[in-house]
Amino acid sequence: MPESSIEKRFSMISTEPLNSEANFAKDVHEGLSSKPKTLPSIYFYDYQGSLLFEEICRLPEYYLTRAESEILETYRDEIINHLEKDTQLVELGSGSSIKTQLIIEQFLDEYKKAHYSPIDISKKMLKNSSYSLLNRYSQLHITSVAAEYNEGLKHLNLENDKAKLIIWLGSSIGNFHPDESTEFVKQLSQQLEPQRDYCLIGFDLRKDRKILEQAYDDAEGITAQFNFNILTRINRDLGGQFDLHNFRHLARYNEDEGRVEMHLVSEQAQQVFIRQLNNHYQFETDETIHTENSYKFSQSQIDNLARQTGLYVHQRWFDSQNLFTLVLFRKV
Repeated sequence: MPESSIEKRFSMISTEPLNSEANFAKDVHEGLSSKPKTLPSIYFYDYQGSLLFEEICRLPEYYLTRAESEILETYRDEIINHLEKDTQLVELGSGSSIKTQLIIEQFLDEYKKAHYSPIDISKKMLKNSSYSLLNRYSQLHITSVAAEYNEGLKHLNLENDKAKLIIWLGSSIGNFHPDESTEFVKQLSQQLEPQRDYCLIGFDLRKDRKILEQAYDDAEGITAQFNFNILTRINRDLGGQFDLHNFRHLARYNEDEGRVEMHLVSEQAQQVFIRQLNNHYQFETDETIHTENSYKFSQSQIDNLARQTGLYVHQRWFDSQNLFTLVLFRKV
């Protein structure tokens, strides 16, 4: 397909990223100076981190992608049947848009044209995935937003005269603390018009510890590479001197909190210098850097989330093993 044809159907809004170098430096210093040590999981997702996550999604242990894809394959016609023909498809954290492609394709089959607005912090990933979709579908238009969720939300009203489906897949909501996810879904709710707009969110359900921990500690070590990528990024962008061989990847299910936690564990007492921060950071043996949480949900938690955010559950779908659910919300 001629590139000019694609260019006419593609635009990108690039905001000033909240995870700029200055903020990255500030967050790294604060996180490594705290007790316990932490690093925000958003910094996983540079271009290399995004590619690693796409690889994780194909792993046999990582059931989430297969379960969610099964739901989309089985029920995408039901999802699309709820929508008006001019609905704008908006996705948070779009990545490669592989799963969302199922919704786009069904929408095109039903209504012949579609407008898709992916939001992602990786500008390179956004452009690559958008061009791939535009090459495949000649009646697709894409307005992409290179931004964090909150910044991207400010741009969702660009076409407020159109109906919207806000798509948030992969149980990314589980990376938020419950109070934060409630507050964020309230913001989503404010973007919706009653009786017109929908929000489709994927939730990973509570299940056996072994299944959960294997999903975040695969045999090939790809998830470990993804976890280590945050240290690689500190070394590259901030002049860090982390020796990755002195740390190990740890994934564990915290049953009391209902979440899988990812940590990087110091194998020895050591100090690490970060040149741009002009600071040494001390680690004790077995001290951890807490890098990510992934909360798992019960049906009652999902119902409570809806009640607290001005939404109601319009419909929900499950995979064949009841590992995962996709929930379609509307505004009360």
